[in-house]
Parts: sequence; C-alpha cells; structure tokens
Amino acid sequence: EKATFAGAQTEDWGQFMHICDVINATQDGPKDAVKALKKRISKNYNHKEIQLALSLIDMCMQNCGPSFQALIVKKEFIKDSLVKLLNPRYTLPLDVQHRILNFIKTWSQGFPGGVDVSEVKEVYLDLLKKGVQFLPPGAEAEAARQEIGKLHSELDMVKMNVRVMSAVLMENSPGSENSDDLELLQKLYKTGREMQERIMDLLVVVENEDVTIELIQVNEDLNNAILGYERFTRNQQRLLEQNKSQNGATNTSREPSAPSPDLLDLSPSPLMPSATQGYFNNMNAQLSDLSK
Repeated sequence: EKATFAGAQTEDWGQFMHICDVINATQDGPKDAVKALKKRISKNYNHKEIQLALSLIDMCMQNCGPSFQALIVKKEFIKDSLVKLLNPRYTLPLDVQHRILNFIKTWSQGFPGGVDVSEVKEVYLDLLKKGVQFLPPGAEAEAARQEIGKLHSELDMVKMNVRVMSAVLMENSPGSENSDDLELLQKLYKTGREMQERIMDLLVVVENEDVTIELIQVNEDLNNAILGYERFTRNQQRLLEQNKSQNGATNTSREPSAPSPDLLDLSPSPLMPSATQGYFNNMNAQLSDLSK
C-alpha cells in the first residue's frame, strides 16, 4: 500500500524493484502479492492509486517469474479486477483505460516459460466481440495528447466563468442587485463548485507538470470568485436583517399611544374665583327683576 499511496508524487521504482525481489524470494510471494494487488485496486476510486498500482503490476510482470505471471493472467484477476475498472463509474482517464486494455492484449499473446494465457485470451476476445477498441502500438501517446487537449478546453471554460462571475459581482452591490444578474450568479456559483471538485480530482491524477501548474492557478482564481460570491450573499442577508429590524421599529413608533393624563383632567372643577362669582350673582339678580 505504501508503494501505491496517492500521496506519492510518482512511481518509486526502487521500492517497486524491492517488491519484485520479495515476490521472487518466497514460495507464497506470488500468491500474497496478487491478493494484495486485488485488494488495492478493487472498488478504488482514487485515480492516482490506480495508476501507481498499474505501474507496479507492469514492473512485476516484467521482473517476476512464471508463478506470479500465471496468477495475474487468470480470469479471476483480469476480469474481476482490471476489467471492472473500465466501468464508467470509476471515471478513469482514457489513457489509463487504454493502458489496462493494452495489458490484456499484450498478455494474451503469451509469455516465455510456458505460462497458460488461455483465460486472459478469452477475456480479450470477449472484449473485442463487445466492440471494445484496443489502440494500436504507439497510439497511447496520441490518446494522452487528446486528453490534455480536452482538459485545456475544460479549463478555458472555467476561466471564462470566473471572469464573468467576477465582473457581475463588481457591477452589483447588496441591496441594489439586478434580478437577472442574481440568477446568473447562482448558476455560475453552482457550476463553479462542480468545476472545483473536478479540478481537485485532476490534481491527484494528472502527471503533466504544465497542466498541473495551470490547474493550481485556475483553482486559485475559481476559489477567489466563489469566496467573493459567498461574501456577497452574506452581506445580502445582513442587509435584509437590518431592514427588517428598522421596519419593526418604525411600525412600533406609529402605533397610537395611551392619552396623557396631562392632556385630559377628569377631576372635579375647582370653585370659581370670587370676582367671577360676583359677576354671575349680579347677572342673576337682573334676570329676576325682568321677570317681575
């Protein structure tokens, strides 16, 4: 497992050769090695570990004896382990898929030392009947170039999305957003997240140094755009909450208040001043005289 750990930058050929020596040194070496290889690649979705395991298998097939080779070319290993990796759910790069197919084709042609290759040949013929295309010699490099070209196209798309996302964020501010721009930002954000996962997967398996450098730069730009959008949405939410608080305070201030006791005095009226009382007494006397 250490020899095929995804954290390894590249194949450790010295360690691979040591494994070959251990396999050849003991009677159970071939059996134990094949068992360990099956365990390593079965249901493994880590492309880097698959690539390293394939490199180790290739080296062992070249440097180990017929006992090891005979176990590898059995249907139990070829069909149940290697061919299963070609299933679309593993999403192996085309060059890795073609490498597996090239192993099967090459091994089906036989080994020196009388190794029985009938089972791997049967698997090879069965794949041909199903329409699986085996690349001619030298075509793997061309397939790799095509994969890199396809990858560059994907990265160009990511770069364009980052530019658009950054421009839209610059043109809008929380509280005065354009509804169409918001919808576009949401779509770009979702796509950006998916692209970021794809880039992280590629960083594990891509071995081309120039492509790796470009992947790192694109991932950094994409991450900045994603963080910018998330900051934008946080500010939107904060502004919305502030507006709700202000509206609540305004509504409270507009509610009718209880009348002030200073504005309405319901207590008994005080007695009139004496001058005013005399005025009314005089008025009553005059009215009495008129009635006589």
